[in-house]
Amino acid sequence: MNSSFRDRLPQDSHATRFWWIRHAKVPEVMHKMYGSLDVDCDTSDTALFSSVAAKLPANAIWVTSQLKRTHQTAQALVDNGAPFNGEFLQDSGIAEQDFGDLNGRTHEELFAMRDDAYFGFWPWPPEQQAPNGESFPMLRQRVAEFKERMISTHTGRDIVCVAHRGSILAALQVALDLPTRSSVSFDIGNVSLTRLTHHGDVPNDGPQWRAVDAGWLP
Repeated sequence: MNSSFRDRLPQDSHATRFWWIRHAKVPEVMHKMYGSLDVDCDTSDTALFSSVAAKLPANAIWVTSQLKRTHQTAQALVDNGAPFNGEFLQDSGIAEQDFGDLNGRTHEELFAMRDDAYFGFWPWPPEQQAPNGESFPMLRQRVAEFKERMISTHTGRDIVCVAHRGSILAALQVALDLPTRSSVSFDIGNVSLTRLTHHGDVPNDGPQWRAVDAGWLP
C-alpha cells in the first residue's frame, strides 16, 4: 500500500480501546430489581472467566464502578489469567443506572406498574426518570463524560471497564449515536465482552468509533 494512503488511515497511537465487561450473575437477588444496590456476585464459573480473561489485553488500565460486584468480577478475571500489572481504578461514572425507589422491588411488582413498549427490554421506560433515581439519558451522560475523561488522559491505551448492563448499553449508544428507542436492544450477558475503539484522528464528520464486539461470550 502506498505510504501516503497508509498515513491517512486511523493510527493506533490515536486509538483508545475500551474493553467493557458486565459483572457476573447475582443469584441472591435475581428475582428483584438490584440496579444500583451493592450486592455480591457469583464468580465460581472458572471456565467462563478463563475464556474471557484470555481475550483481554496486556498493559491495560482497569476501571470498575464503585459497586462491589464489579470489583469481584475484575478480581476473578485476574485470578483466572487476565494480564494485570497495576491496580483497579474506581469510577462511579460507569455504575448501573440508579433506579431510586424501584431498587429492591420484585419483578412482579415492577411489571404491575408498567404498560409501556419497553416491557422485557429494560426495567423502566428509558426516557422516564425512575422515582428518586435516574433516566437512561442521565446514565448516558455520565458514561459519555467517563469516556471523554479516559480518552483525554489515556489516548492510545487499552482500558478494561468492568461495569453493568446499563453502562455498557450507554457506551454503545454513545459510540453508535443510537436513539434512546433502540439503545436497550443489545443482549449483554453476564461476564460478556463488548469492545469499542475510539479513533481520535478521524475527522468530525466521520465515524470516530469502531464496534468490534457486542456482548461476546465464549
